[in-house]
Amino acid sequence: MSEQKNSKLQISLPLVLCIGLAAGLLIGANINSKSVSKSDSAEIEKLREVLSLVQNEYVDKGKTDIVVEDAISHILGKLDPHSAYIPAREKIEANEDLKGNFEGIGIEFNIFQDTLVVVAAISGGPSEAVGLRPGDKIVKVNGKQIANTKLTNIDVQKYLKGPKGTEVKIEVLRKRTKEPIAFTIIRDKIPQTSVEASYMIDNEIGYIKVSRFSQTTYEEFKHSLERLKKIGMKKLILDLQGNPGGYMDQAINVADEFLPKGEKIVFTKGQEARYNEDAIATDKGDFEKGALIVLVNEGSASAAEIVSGALQDNDRALVVGRRSYGKGLVQRPFDLNDGSEVRLTISRYYTPSGRSIQKPYSDLDGYDKDIIKRYKHGEFFHADSIHFNDSLKYHTLNGRSVYGGGGIMPDYFVPLDTVHTSKYFNELFASNTIREFAFNYAEENKQQFEKMGYENYKQKFEVTDALLSRLAALGQKEKVIPDYKDMRENKDVFQIYLKAEIARRVWGNPSFYPIFNESNEVLQQAIKLFDRIPELNRGKM
Repeated sequence: MSEQKNSKLQISLPLVLCIGLAAGLLIGANINSKSVSKSDSAEIEKLREVLSLVQNEYVDKGKTDIVVEDAISHILGKLDPHSAYIPAREKIEANEDLKGNFEGIGIEFNIFQDTLVVVAAISGGPSEAVGLRPGDKIVKVNGKQIANTKLTNIDVQKYLKGPKGTEVKIEVLRKRTKEPIAFTIIRDKIPQTSVEASYMIDNEIGYIKVSRFSQTTYEEFKHSLERLKKIGMKKLILDLQGNPGGYMDQAINVADEFLPKGEKIVFTKGQEARYNEDAIATDKGDFEKGALIVLVNEGSASAAEIVSGALQDNDRALVVGRRSYGKGLVQRPFDLNDGSEVRLTISRYYTPSGRSIQKPYSDLDGYDKDIIKRYKHGEFFHADSIHFNDSLKYHTLNGRSVYGGGGIMPDYFVPLDTVHTSKYFNELFASNTIREFAFNYAEENKQQFEKMGYENYKQKFEVTDALLSRLAALGQKEKVIPDYKDMRENKDVFQIYLKAEIARRVWGNPSFYPIFNESNEVLQQAIKLFDRIPELNRGKM
């Protein structure tokens, strides 16, 4: 089971800020705790005394578990923004996105008008095997009615996710069938992709979008890279916009494909020497010579900053976009006896030139509001609103100046496009209207579109004013008040996104980005910048 996800960073600030920015950086397995020093033992003993008093003397029984969990969360929350406590009941879900797979029935779904609708059965999954189809409405799960019950995404996951080998019975309503159809599905492992798109922009320029660094990212990336090279790629745009990070080893492996043997990729420093590690490029990578541009923005964090920082410091790539998030603290998971987990910051990571990418966090309460502060300060629109301290100046391999102190500053700045910010679009998107309309329209015209073919569709299909009026009418049913003036002023935003969503419903996820990226201003600027890459080798950017 997989909820349909979309990335719309270029459309408006609210959608930009909805990206998951507080990504963890997981770089290893469990290690044994070291013994506690005498100076600390008195403080630990004090905690034990308090908990013993609560357990044995407090007027109400059964409060100890709550107190302990709250205390652990509070202690970790006072250290830094990324150390965290994960209760046992949340651990599996917390790690799921980074594993590269999960266990469930294998569908992409959406909730339209309080009804769970199958958007697609994931290829090779158990739902595809039993014959679930796009458009099927799931109305019962294990005998329980779920339609018209104010269903939420969390409810759906509770009903349909579960351990491999377990059984779930569902009933679906299907077009042109009078009675519900019953299915018995055996849950299984379902793969999740982290490389959302890879295609040729023209005869020479390839494009790869990496949405996060999961356990399977490098394998997916290498496959995409090899495929594009076989069809003529000479230049590459690696899109890390909105990538919140993930596994450090996967980021290192991706960066290694671009760097010659012996070049530094990243290094870490902690209080303990055992946490000090250097990652060095190994044998010949698959794309060490071709022209390379990396796209970043305020949603690019952690492992995404390792890749962009390594390639910038080694003068291997032109970094284009806006300043990245600034997450350079390394967490390691420690399992507790009850199955819960502590993710503790054990080191900082640094780019090859010595930059710490971690932004300041002395004000822990205001840490998560930093992105909003950047926006209000004008950083998303003017590069000169960003001021770096000269004491944090470092130099790339060829002598260019770069700065630490928070995030990766791109070599070429692209402001957020406010011309195409549409409040009405955001309202339609938030109400699920756009995806519902695209899904229904694709289902109604699927045979016609398949006959047309994707390339013809991409070049010739136009989202007309009549279609936009139908979209507005559906939105009105969802209690979104039409704003035709906004729709006219931002017409191309509606047209491009709706066209891309319809394509996704007909030809699958890979068909979305080649159309949607027509509105990706950072990408469109990057395409024009390949002639500036030789300047990297001369240290003149």
